[in-house]
Amino acid sequence: MNRVAIAGGGIIGGSIAWRLAQSGLRVDLFDAGIFGGEASSAGAGMLSPGGEFDQPSVWLDIGIEGLRMYPAFVAELAEESGIAIDFRICGCAYYADPETAGRRAAFQSSAGIRVERTPDGLFFPEDGFVDPEGVLRALRGACQARGVNFHEHSPVASIESSEYSALVIAAGAWSDQIAVRHRGAGLALPPSRPVKGHLVGFDLEPGALGAMRRRGHTYVLQRSNGFTIAGSTEEDCGFDRTVDAGICEQIHGRVAAIFPRLGSAEVSKRWIGFRPFSEDGPHIRRVEGTNVWLAYGHFRNGILLAPWTAQRIAAGIAGGSSSP
Repeated sequence: MNRVAIAGGGIIGGSIAWRLAQSGLRVDLFDAGIFGGEASSAGAGMLSPGGEFDQPSVWLDIGIEGLRMYPAFVAELAEESGIAIDFRICGCAYYADPETAGRRAAFQSSAGIRVERTPDGLFFPEDGFVDPEGVLRALRGACQARGVNFHEHSPVASIESSEYSALVIAAGAWSDQIAVRHRGAGLALPPSRPVKGHLVGFDLEPGALGAMRRRGHTYVLQRSNGFTIAGSTEEDCGFDRTVDAGICEQIHGRVAAIFPRLGSAEVSKRWIGFRPFSEDGPHIRRVEGTNVWLAYGHFRNGILLAPWTAQRIAAGIAGGSSSP
């Protein structure tokens, strides 16, 4: 049996499906909604280990490796799908007081992150962004060309892993809601929960921003077509899809402090997304003694870690280590 099921059709699940299909495996990709319709398409697409990681952790090492993999990942995906992807290494200005900047720079330089001191804080010349919607369009095209079966509007409430050569759980914040059985026995999946984030968008002329800008969790980046995205918040409020105009105004005010041009700009779009948080995540591994693989709990870094996660999971499955 060379058939793999993936529960979750976001950028993580789609990237894994593509890599598995490249290995000649048959893949069924299930999603409760449309492919890429949740956190993946809601994300801004920042690829910024420098802005994210300032202390030793598993996130630091895989974040650096994820960024290193991105240029080749995007080039290969765009070539295979024939779909252009908006991806750019533009650098990121990180605003911080001198003490914080010095501490971050010392640690990050020793960890392998390229960082420069500036009068306002730090600059990370290797940081960049990718348009998640472009990646998703390309993944759909590449996967379909290789025979991946898309099952949209097909929520997986329960599944028996022994019906497949491997089962991948990649449903983001919904992952632990799936009842997974292996040879009839139920598996306890690591808990996950949604952390809601608001974002706002502005229609500016291309090139108005230049490098990304960030202070703490407040950031702004600009796509090549001029659409400018600012974020974000972290709200522990379950799957509440309400877009709060007041919170969006707060983001607008915070981001205008680091990019004054936005102070007088009109917001053209407001939206939310659910980041998949897990206390001891990310979970990127096989469940011992089973053919079940976990690929969730990426929190703020699902887009950054998609190439690394897909390579790790697909290599494990295609290499035969999916067998219990």
